[in-house]
Amino acid sequence: MTKVSIIGLGKLGSPMAAVYASKGFDVIGVDKNPVYVEAINNGQAPVDEPQLQEFISAHGDRLTATLDVEEAVKKTSITFIIVPTPSGPDGTFTNKYVLEAIKDVGHGIKGKSDYHLVVVTSTVMPGSTGGEIRHALETASGKSVGDKLGLCYSPEFIALGSVIRDMLHPDFFLVGESDKKAGDLLESIYKKACNNAPRIERMGFVNAELTKISVNTYVTTKISYANMLSEMCDYLEGADVDVVTKAIGCDSRIGHKYLRGAVAYGGPCFPRDNVAFGRLAKQIKANADIAIATDTINKGQKNRVLKMIALLDKQPKKVGILGLSYKPGTPVIEESQGIDLAIALTKAGYKVVVYDPMAMAPAKSVLNDTVEYASSAEDCLKQCDSAVLMTAWPEFAELTPNVFSGKGEEFAIIDCWRVLTQDKIGRAKLIYLGTGFLAASAEKQVADAIAS
Repeated sequence: MTKVSIIGLGKLGSPMAAVYASKGFDVIGVDKNPVYVEAINNGQAPVDEPQLQEFISAHGDRLTATLDVEEAVKKTSITFIIVPTPSGPDGTFTNKYVLEAIKDVGHGIKGKSDYHLVVVTSTVMPGSTGGEIRHALETASGKSVGDKLGLCYSPEFIALGSVIRDMLHPDFFLVGESDKKAGDLLESIYKKACNNAPRIERMGFVNAELTKISVNTYVTTKISYANMLSEMCDYLEGADVDVVTKAIGCDSRIGHKYLRGAVAYGGPCFPRDNVAFGRLAKQIKANADIAIATDTINKGQKNRVLKMIALLDKQPKKVGILGLSYKPGTPVIEESQGIDLAIALTKAGYKVVVYDPMAMAPAKSVLNDTVEYASSAEDCLKQCDSAVLMTAWPEFAELTPNVFSGKGEEFAIIDCWRVLTQDKIGRAKLIYLGTGFLAASAEKQVADAIAS
């Protein structure tokens, strides 16, 4: 079986290493963080991701880790590079860490006589792989890409909280190849590494690079479109965004996936990929107004919730926030709408109490002592005068009337994902996004003005 090295053992790299080990590959993971390396070598998951510990425990005999890139490269025939490519000041991705890894990988390849394939899995800007990345690899290795050295760009399409499942059941594999030999080898690896039989789309570097950020930009456009509809429904009496999106999603040209009006998209990929797409268009003097509009709509979603809180019959003194991670199943709070709402509410003078099943520790590192921290969803609801459900954790949907005991009609919970029902919250007021609440509030304000 082919021996594989994976550079980067973070949120994506360590699950990739575990999945490849589960498929019979001998895997050497590499990371600069000694804590991650030690964890792998001790049979422990270095990051929090569903199924990761289970896979490492079951297949750890084929998985080791080291701090030494060159050592790992010399002992393997394929190297995957999955290190961060942070956004720069202009919003485009920077290749600093990829180039650092490529240099070390190249040094490891330099003395080898057998063929070695390098696969860049990190998301990069179009023009990167065939440009400075290829140049750095050839310079460091002393070899030209060709008979003895292959180079591919092949990013993953996965989501935190379901990384292992997504890697085992991908919709498709994207392969940007230097030549047929490199693409053939990578395709053979992919066919062994998953449980299904996905399409494998092979192409040149620049098309693959553009495809990656295009996929995420298209998905964010769909999310923002659903949120735009939801906001329109806020102002239309009798409107219900779920009824509308259910209907239009029946059209095969549209589909239901990601067509749900709720809060803004967040996380480490969607927001920055959309911005990078727009910046790329600007650099090459192309038009990407759709990407720009998508980002604008996304940034406005928080204000919808703030407006609803401000229009409650009795201004709440303390607001509870249920959900701080950017999505269920992960502790990640990058671009989290729950965190952003907490910051906005405290700036507006509200007291805030927060709870999340997994993200309390990272939230405390950002919010510090500006908010109060509840020990459970029930504890959060007991402490506040109103609440907002910001992340659709399954356990929030299971809340029962006893949790709301003592809460009368003056207590309101704004359910951004519409997972609660009135029978679950007793006499408390249940407010959904996208169901005409602002229309009713506007009518009340007019009536109050006339009466005064």
